[in-house]
Amino acid sequence: AGGGTDSVGRIFASLLERDLGKPVNVVNRTGGSGVVGHTAIAGARPDGYTIGILTVEIAMMHHQGLTRLSGASFTPLGLINFDPTAIQVRPDSPYAGLGELLNAIRAHPGKLKASGTAQGGIWHVSLCGLLHEQRIPPGAVVWVPSNSNAAGLLDLVAGGVDLVPGSHPEGRSLIDAGKVKSLVILDEKPSRLYPNVPTGVQAIGTRWTMGAWRGIGAPRNLPKAIEARLQAAVRKAYESKDYEDFMNQRGFGLRWAGPDEFAAYMAKADEQLGGVMKAVGLAK
Repeated sequence: AGGGTDSVGRIFASLLERDLGKPVNVVNRTGGSGVVGHTAIAGARPDGYTIGILTVEIAMMHHQGLTRLSGASFTPLGLINFDPTAIQVRPDSPYAGLGELLNAIRAHPGKLKASGTAQGGIWHVSLCGLLHEQRIPPGAVVWVPSNSNAAGLLDLVAGGVDLVPGSHPEGRSLIDAGKVKSLVILDEKPSRLYPNVPTGVQAIGTRWTMGAWRGIGAPRNLPKAIEARLQAAVRKAYESKDYEDFMNQRGFGLRWAGPDEFAAYMAKADEQLGGVMKAVGLAK
């Protein structure tokens, strides 16, 4: 409760309720690095009365041996959000940019510490992928597991770690308060929240991008009429001014993909994440 997925789920539930004319209740199913929630969606009766938010973890969990579920285990209804990785440091950090940070990691492997999610979570994998792309051993940065990006950022402020990869919406309050600063956003487009933060291309010429995403999905084998009705309702909610205003106010990234495109998006993410996790020893 209170996290990004919960917040997005609640605004989306209210918009779906308005369109469908039926109560849409939000039920948080936490645990197992996302396994519990995704299993509840995949295992529900395919009658249209249970839908849920599919998150980036569905492209990661089976590579870790946590579940057999993948994006193909669901009926995709639409991608509704994407937040790319940014890298945060303390304001007094000696690293003025991503290039200087990476040079320090190369020069002193094992000295710098990072946090922001559990071991093998999306922000850990994203950092490992960047280091791997830059031909730096991922183990050159010591990963300190945390329960959330917020916990990792507080550890950063306290001096326990040196950098925290995560999204700008997650770091917004501490960035705005001047407690942390953002070195880079690993996306092709500038940050909507902080347009002056350099992109990966501007910083070091990298087009590496990975981040957290959310979409709406249902169990497989929905009746076609129900599937079509839910797909239309999801798109209408996404295109509403209420949803756009909500996402803009909180700094969440808007990104749409229809059912077929969302299925292809999940498959591509699965391949990308699986490749990185295998390359850096995070997959089983």
